[in-house]
Amino acid sequence: MSCESKQEYIEVQRRRYCRVAKAYKTRLLDEVCEVCGYDRKYAIKLLGRSKQPSKKKRGRKSEYDDPELTKALKRLWLKSGQMCSKRLKQALPLWLNHYKKHHGDLAVGCRKKLLQISQASIDRLLKPYKAQQRRKCNTGTKPGTLLKNQIPIRTSNEDIDRPGYLEADTVAHCGGSMSGEFIWSVTYTDIKTGWTALRAVWNKGYEGVRNQTQDVELSLPFKIPGFDCDNESEFLNHHLTRYFLHREQPVHFTRSRPYRKNDNAHVEQKNWPHVRELLGYDRLDNPAMLKELNRLYQEWEQLNNFFKPSLKLKSKMRQKSRYIKTYDTPAPPFQRLKASGILSDKQEKVLQEQYESLDPFELEQRIQRRLKKIEKMKPAAGSPQSGAPGLPTASRSLTPLQPTGT
Repeated sequence: MSCESKQEYIEVQRRRYCRVAKAYKTRLLDEVCEVCGYDRKYAIKLLGRSKQPSKKKRGRKSEYDDPELTKALKRLWLKSGQMCSKRLKQALPLWLNHYKKHHGDLAVGCRKKLLQISQASIDRLLKPYKAQQRRKCNTGTKPGTLLKNQIPIRTSNEDIDRPGYLEADTVAHCGGSMSGEFIWSVTYTDIKTGWTALRAVWNKGYEGVRNQTQDVELSLPFKIPGFDCDNESEFLNHHLTRYFLHREQPVHFTRSRPYRKNDNAHVEQKNWPHVRELLGYDRLDNPAMLKELNRLYQEWEQLNNFFKPSLKLKSKMRQKSRYIKTYDTPAPPFQRLKASGILSDKQEKVLQEQYESLDPFELEQRIQRRLKKIEKMKPAAGSPQSGAPGLPTASRSLTPLQPTGT
């Protein structure tokens, strides 16, 4: 007897089995076992099973299956830049303080659940809305030959125990073609606290990078005792060398090894969440965008440094073929800077007043308005100013990733 014939036979006997009395059920079971060769217990399961299995979910009902809670969590996740669950859990208390002003008050129970929700529950609730877009683009790294042998190499940051040691890197807004002139973003990241600053320069010229580095130093709440970069020519030049070394207290200027991105891991990992998620891969070759981009970056820095927690690696151990990594509790760079103890009372008071005067929802709204303004300043597709003709555009919208709900 074939499998199809057995299924048809069992289906007919199942309908009879459900209607007859107990005495006849014994005879039916004997017949099924003899015809199909099944074990008696297995035959009881087949004949006693209902045709439509129950769709009711087994187990205890989830405490967080609340439409209002899911809606608020999804909104906070999108507004905060789609952070991972570890960072989002620490960011929720910072953002909920300003939630009522922009989106109305939450129920007491809903707010309490958001404050105590676990990382696993955040991942489960946001799973239908998460979208990942990974793109690759050209690199603009060119070796800097000037002073290369005079600037020492730094490969480890284990001895850094205070804020002020910066790593720097550039990101090309070339749209898939490195030909011509276009805007570059320069990222500066403090190794100890994760405090990050962004600046836009035209064609990564020597003086432009030096001027923006000077502007970043004036805006930082701490001094710069050390500066580390890769081997690009916009950093390894006499303009930046004179700026760091020809002063009363020279800055310790170092570089990484060629083709070793892990030497500058703290700033390299910022290129995607701080630049690409914000501006995408479009070609930005309009010099008029520079001023607007730098204004955008100043507001982005406030949102990131005061309201977006980051993870810091505490230890890394190898066990056979695996690496076991341990991270500390996520915290915004502002809190890490306060905990470092290098700020004076006056500096800490100024930063605290700045933090209390900021609203993350308002900052996010201003960022979106500036992004729309920058979008309008782009040349039309196919125009001579839109980059090299015939090349595919690796672009994406300047607005944050939208959910692709199921």
